[in-house]
Amino acid sequence: MADLSWEAASAQRGKYLSVALKGRGLVTTLGPEDRLKVIDTLIPLFEGVYCHLPQKRAGYAADPVQALRLLRQRCIEMTDGEFHLAVTGIVTGLRDAHTRYVGPSGLRGKVAVLPFLVESYGPQEAPRFIVSKVAKTAEVEKSGFAEGVELVSWNYVPMSRAVDVYAAQETGGRRDARRARALETLTFRSLDYGPPPDEHKVNIEFMVGRTRREVCIPWRVVGIPAATLGRNSQVALKAAWNPAAESVRKAKTLMFAPAAWDANRLRTSGSTAGTKEAPAAAVGEDIETSLPNVLSARTIETKLDGKRVTIGYLRIWSFDVDDHEGFVTEVNRLLQQLPADRLIVDLRANPGGLIWAAERLLQLFTDETVLPTRFSLLATPVTRAMAESAFNHLELDAWLESLTDAVSTGEVYSQPIPLTDPEWCHDIGRTYPGVAVLVVDPNTYSSGDLFAAGWADHGIGPLICIGQATGAGGANVWGDLQLSEALTGTPFEFDPLPDGVHFTMAIRRAIRSGRSDGVPIEDLGIRGIPYALTRRDLLEGNRDLHSFCARTLRDWA
Repeated sequence: MADLSWEAASAQRGKYLSVALKGRGLVTTLGPEDRLKVIDTLIPLFEGVYCHLPQKRAGYAADPVQALRLLRQRCIEMTDGEFHLAVTGIVTGLRDAHTRYVGPSGLRGKVAVLPFLVESYGPQEAPRFIVSKVAKTAEVEKSGFAEGVELVSWNYVPMSRAVDVYAAQETGGRRDARRARALETLTFRSLDYGPPPDEHKVNIEFMVGRTRREVCIPWRVVGIPAATLGRNSQVALKAAWNPAAESVRKAKTLMFAPAAWDANRLRTSGSTAGTKEAPAAAVGEDIETSLPNVLSARTIETKLDGKRVTIGYLRIWSFDVDDHEGFVTEVNRLLQQLPADRLIVDLRANPGGLIWAAERLLQLFTDETVLPTRFSLLATPVTRAMAESAFNHLELDAWLESLTDAVSTGEVYSQPIPLTDPEWCHDIGRTYPGVAVLVVDPNTYSSGDLFAAGWADHGIGPLICIGQATGAGGANVWGDLQLSEALTGTPFEFDPLPDGVHFTMAIRRAIRSGRSDGVPIEDLGIRGIPYALTRRDLLEGNRDLHSFCARTLRDWA
């Protein structure tokens, strides 16, 4: 299904959403025993494994353990929909995109979409909202709804207020992070990690010049292939990512960059070599890559001191790879085809992925020895039992001694230890000779946070941030299947969950190394030089942002 064009996909998939909206997409009804099983599984895991529990209790006065205990007393009297929404609300209240509850649904692997992208520009206190990309549909073509129109209202709610309403339901430790994620969920919603939209259609008021118009656009559903990380159980243990955002990213690629989508589909199906030498790309043209789903690179032109200059541009869309060696090798190959003096590395909206891939990449840009991020486990009887299990010897043995010592020392966390072998972080060395600037935003998350932290903490180059900081996802995340395997044979093992029920959980807490040694990433993120996007950025290929980056690199050098 996912290999169809957007137009064909719309026609064939539109029927799924109406079914989902009528029945909320539920395919399994949980009886009283199943509901109790869900809660009785989650309580000891939140109390004994969830690595951010002390921080969330302090920062948000949120206690998921007590909330679940209270829910247990009344869950049998609830409808299925009420029960799943209650559990989802408790988990989402932690403001942690790593930690998600997934109820039964007939829409696994699908994303609910509207055929356009909403973005904001201007100062955070007075943002303006425009449509930056549109896929052609019958409703769009008839109404004059096009790229560049300014949005006035959403379902008759003033636009700024509508975004704030969605933001209140989103993860994110800061207001700007929740707003950034709300802008995504306006038009893209992963049905793996949340319910379908409440409404069948969205009524939008917008301005064309000085004329106010209105359009009604129905939600549709697109099918998205599983994440690369999810197909490799070994590297999945080294994941730091927002899986819902990864699904949304792929849906955007299908809708707005079909050429990249087709290139990746052909590569993964083995229909193209992908590594053959291609003719040198002209300025402004993408360089051919074997990883089009996660990388793009080109030489761009921008203004600097009144003159036109060329600068390299590397976009890392995601770290969702299962081969960190191949990923780093491909990035290095692309760098050799870009201008050697100046480079923009763009990590905006990168939802994370394989920790090894993100941290190994840093060495290509610096002469410094890169110190990888370190990770701690919550020191509890549950994590100690996990570390003592022979099954987890290779994965958790390094943390066992400090977890055992915590019984007598009272330490809240284990000793922090890297997940990436420090030797891997300088086994290639610097290959890009020029100066480079990193661009991030509040949707740069998880392994994206780790990359940004390493960039800042090793002084690799300037860091420009749209918004206050990166998305602030500071953990290694496991799913219920990994946790079930890790706890098998311990006093804390749990029975299989009811069909269709899944969860992900932050397991190992990330703290920064280098110049910010010991500082947590969760809820804080990585700050940099502030920059507010302009209308020209959204509609003319980041024109002003590129110019700002060029000036920043000139001053840095």
